[in-house]
Amino acid sequence: MIWQVADLLRGDFKPAEYGRVILPFTVLRRLDAVLAPTRAKVLKEKEKWESKGIDAMPFMEKAAGLKFVNTSDFTLKGVLGDPDNLTQNLSAYINAFSPAARDIFDHFRFTEQTDRLAKANLLYLVLEKFISFDLSDKTVDNHQMGQVFEELIRKFSEASNETAGEHFTPREVIRLMVNLIFAEDDSLLTPGNAAVRTIYDPTAGTGGMLSVAEEFLLDHNPDARLTMFGQELNPESYAICKADMLIRNQDVSNIRLGNTLSDDELADHKFDYMLSNPPFGVEWKKVEKAVRAEHEKLGYDGRFGPGLPRISDGSMLFLLHLVHKMRPAKDGGARFGIVLNGSPLFTGAAGSGESEIRRFVLEEDLVEAIIALPTDMFFNTGIATYVWVLTNRKPKNRKGKVQLIDASSFWQKMRKSLGSKRKEMGEDDITLVTRLFRDAQEARLATITAADGTQTREVVMKGAEPPEASEGGKVRLAPLSRIFRNEEFGYQTITVERPQRGEDGNIVLGQRGKAKGKPMPDSSLRDTENVPLDEDIHTYFKREVLPHAPDAWIDEDKTKIGYEIPFNRYFYVFEPPRPLTEIDADLKEVTAKIMAMLEELSV
Repeated sequence: MIWQVADLLRGDFKPAEYGRVILPFTVLRRLDAVLAPTRAKVLKEKEKWESKGIDAMPFMEKAAGLKFVNTSDFTLKGVLGDPDNLTQNLSAYINAFSPAARDIFDHFRFTEQTDRLAKANLLYLVLEKFISFDLSDKTVDNHQMGQVFEELIRKFSEASNETAGEHFTPREVIRLMVNLIFAEDDSLLTPGNAAVRTIYDPTAGTGGMLSVAEEFLLDHNPDARLTMFGQELNPESYAICKADMLIRNQDVSNIRLGNTLSDDELADHKFDYMLSNPPFGVEWKKVEKAVRAEHEKLGYDGRFGPGLPRISDGSMLFLLHLVHKMRPAKDGGARFGIVLNGSPLFTGAAGSGESEIRRFVLEEDLVEAIIALPTDMFFNTGIATYVWVLTNRKPKNRKGKVQLIDASSFWQKMRKSLGSKRKEMGEDDITLVTRLFRDAQEARLATITAADGTQTREVVMKGAEPPEASEGGKVRLAPLSRIFRNEEFGYQTITVERPQRGEDGNIVLGQRGKAKGKPMPDSSLRDTENVPLDEDIHTYFKREVLPHAPDAWIDEDKTKIGYEIPFNRYFYVFEPPRPLTEIDADLKEVTAKIMAMLEELSV
């Protein structure tokens, strides 16, 4: 229904501009509808306390049960009732909001849009249309309202050829991440435990991750409270996020506007839980000066001490940012989930920024699990994505280990594609991945193919017997959950040198300094070898190199430690090709059919 307002704007506004009108009016109508039930009580409190010369705001907010009010004598419907003074009355109505709510419309540049609508004689029609929508919280709950905002943003982004996925994350991905960060916290999820926790999203978008986390927690434990914090770069997304937090009775001063990497607006805060879906493959050149300055001046006291990734992809900077934001283990610790593409798993050789970041989080024993998601899950990309779960309070059975879960086959096809998003995870898929994570055990996935070609799947936990194939059918086993020691991802890159030889074939020796009397290395013959971290480099060298190059040696000064997580290698299952006799039989059958068709044509 809301999208149909675009029909009124067509001609006077370009498709790329529809969102600038429809989004703020949707927020305005939502706030107006949420305040309606308590409006009379609020105005009564205003009159009562102002007549005594006392600030009425705390009493009005208490009457509304919210952290914002509107003190105007108008409602939106009342504004519409005076067409001759529509612009002035609407402006007065906006200015009557609490400062936190008024700030939302400033970031939407609402006055600019209403002036433009008035000049095009559209303001009355647009307002009339929005008043006809019932956006009260009884009709449209907060979860549905969040989806309304995200669907509108997606439509406007498509109309203006922008990237909708920059603004929000698919809800089922958020549900999975929320399940994972809360999975091991039984006491928090126990009804009756009046726990208070903080949650933070440095790329908050419209606030979807924060709101889903709160809904999940309150569903399990209505007595718990989650205080939300976030920062967002896009002004419109920030405004929607702030509106959502207002309606949820959150302190909107915890939601900040700005670039998280260059200007951390919540620099002094540490958090219990965190969630983030930073942009994939986006260069960080705009913030390079500030980030490098923090890296060089503050080192490990700042956010980026371990290293800096290549300039073309800043997603690992957000990983480091979240690590820095973790509540210290001695104060209860923290856990967070972050969505990354495949590059952070393996990009960068030993000693590079990416490798050093992986080295830091693995050697500090922060990585709890990495889950591979299906492709085509996000609105703006079809590439492979992964959820990393990090914590500084690992349970005893996880210490020194990382769990890898391949959930790339847990999806169902969407009835209608949304941008690049063609697949979605169902509730059963999310529950299964959460159980695998919570159990912290290795498992395999058995795909059972019956004789008629129908397939079923079964999870086989470690130690359990896989199902047997029925007559004429087969069972295919593939790794599903695997657990590795942290050091298994590490390696040492050794530099193998071989000597220069003169025209006579003799080894050239150094003539001065430390090199005097020693063989001079031939750079054209120089090579490198990666040696597993848990293996002695000299033992490896003796076994793998010397038999082929007896004159080689290791340049010890150039040895570097690196870390990578070759996820696909760990889950690869070799499938032998079909027997040649079967292939030959198929070829003969096809050839026979072609010959028969040619004979029919020649008749």
